Amino acid sequence: MARRQLNFQRRRTSGRAISLWSLFLILTLAVAPPIKHYFTQRAQISALNSQLNSNRAALEKATQELLLWQDPEYIKTQARERLHFVLPGERQYIVTENGTSTDTNQSTKIATSLADGQPWYSRLIASISETG
Repeated sequence: MARRQLNFQRRRTSGRAISLWSLFLILTLAVAPPIKHYFTQRAQISALNSQLNSNRAALEKATQELLLWQDPEYIKTQARERLHFVLPGERQYIVTENGTSTDTNQSTKIATSLADGQPWYSRLIASISETG
């Protein structure tokens, strides 16, 4: 009898490849959280270092200002500028306006031209339209 040959095609993936891929997946899942924590902590360290540098700069600025305030002449000038102190025998003049005066007659012209018997909203609209 003629033998009939059975030709089964073997799969390309073997049990060894599947186990290798599953091992790779398990290792990836095991290593991913520590790597995430590492990068998170590195970002925190970087932020804290920048904050430390800005705090050092602020401390240096405050130290320089403290040295200025220990000088009696600086204290005198600051008292004159900020608190308007004067030495005995001196006169201080403070100019409050720049000398220009505003004319308030225009606002009274509008107020007198409105009729008194109208409701408030119509007077408001009329005053807005008259001022332009």
